[in-house]
Amino acid sequence: MADDPSVVALVIEARDGSQLAWNAIVDRYAPLVWAIGRRHDLGRPDIDDVGQSVWLKLVEHLADIRDPAALPGWIATTTRNECLRVLRTSRSREQAEHKAEPETYAEGGYAEIEQELERVQRQAALRSAFRELRPRCQELLSQLFKEQRPAYREISATLGMKIGSIGPSRERCLSELRRCPALATLIEGEGAGAPREARRR
Repeated sequence: MADDPSVVALVIEARDGSQLAWNAIVDRYAPLVWAIGRRHDLGRPDIDDVGQSVWLKLVEHLADIRDPAALPGWIATTTRNECLRVLRTSRSREQAEHKAEPETYAEGGYAEIEQELERVQRQAALRSAFRELRPRCQELLSQLFKEQRPAYREISATLGMKIGSIGPSRERCLSELRRCPALATLIEGEGAGAPREARRR
């Protein structure tokens, strides 16, 4: 996956003392921490403990991360280590060692975490791109992609649009969304990776 430029910007701003940037980092990657904790069969209290440790370590070491784009991987690795720490302190040594065996974890574990990381990055890129849209497009797409999408006549009444213009407007807004830098970088990165996958097959 291509580096997300918004991650780089957040890391730089957080290093400079921006509380908003720090909050955005935590909000963006908390689902990744949770997913890794669940992968280790931890309950909510233990995952909360892991999360607190991960964010504390990030505060301590944020300036040491030489490549800001490497932040997601750093968080994933630190979270795995913290999960194993919790297992060692809450279970017998035999159980902890069994859980920590590389062979056991390699059987799909790393792949699942990589998939979760990619999902988090896609969602972050989509949210970032959505915020760059014109307000009118944000309103229309928010209506169209609700879990229970309203009928076109309801959207027409809510937004003051002609029913016949909703479809064309949607396509223009989606095209605008795809051109937003955050999402365009993601799309280009995934497109560049496709031929390599094909060659491996």
